[in-house]
Amino acid sequence: MTSQPVVVAVVVTYNRRELLQTTLAGIAGGTMVPDAVVIVDNASTDGTAAYLRSYAGPLKTDVVTLNTNVGGAGGFVVGMERAVLDHHADHVWIMDDDTEPQPGALQEALDTSEAYEQETGSAPAFVASRVVWTDGRDHPMNRMRPRIGAGEAARSAAARIGATQIRSASFVSVLLRGAEIRKHGLPIADYFIWNDDLEYTARVSRSGAALATNASVANHHTKVFGDAGADPGPRFYYEVRNKIWVYTRSKALAPWEKVLFTGASVRNWTRTVAASGNRKVLLKGLFTGLVHGFRPPRANEDVLRGIYALREVRGPAMRP
Repeated sequence: MTSQPVVVAVVVTYNRRELLQTTLAGIAGGTMVPDAVVIVDNASTDGTAAYLRSYAGPLKTDVVTLNTNVGGAGGFVVGMERAVLDHHADHVWIMDDDTEPQPGALQEALDTSEAYEQETGSAPAFVASRVVWTDGRDHPMNRMRPRIGAGEAARSAAARIGATQIRSASFVSVLLRGAEIRKHGLPIADYFIWNDDLEYTARVSRSGAALATNASVANHHTKVFGDAGADPGPRFYYEVRNKIWVYTRSKALAPWEKVLFTGASVRNWTRTVAASGNRKVLLKGLFTGLVHGFRPPRANEDVLRGIYALREVRGPAMRP
């Protein structure tokens, strides 16, 4: 008899207690519930820590409260490490605190992963949910990058199970195989916010299949309907710096992909600045991001020193 895979959700939160409650309620209301939920509190100051201490819901939670806000990127590093090492996850289900998975989100993603493996004999690195805004429209912030050049056999195998081949995804309801984390390591904490998910999912899918399925759905409760170019303000700095890191420092993308994606980013940055009502802030972020982008990101251990004692995740799966 084959044992059921261990699925662990990872949620990173910062000062969004009410949205976090919605996220946890969505997870708990699923047709399939994860074996554990690792919640990384990024030094919230809005009562999140007290809420998590008193949480009495149906989910098995493992709360990690950090003494410093290390951004979504640092939080996912901590949460994924804990899911793999402490909970021995076969699959890690990743999301932000403004994600509301719909009831079938986890079950459908897992079913898609298993169906693809049965079809092809090879498991996908990850399965991404369809991400919609509060009104049901596909969220432009979470567009999946299609895999350009995917072979006919791979596309057909995905289509037969109601999925599509993709190259990258956002950390808004994505089901990652634990084996991929052990193989490729963790995201890069120094990204802080934005594009850490692009770099990581592209890294793990460069040599393997990755899928998106419309059967698995999650709501993304952002304030506005738009992508990273929708009034980013000072955060535009991270968009620019981190994309430079992806294109110049990471092995996630092939050389031809870096050329293609760089051209797309330059075009999008130009449009974002041109459409902004506060171009001065964006131009400052653009210039500073370009300059800082040519400095390499710090090692995860350096970013988290004094905050979290990070352990090595690479290696074979270990069961107690």
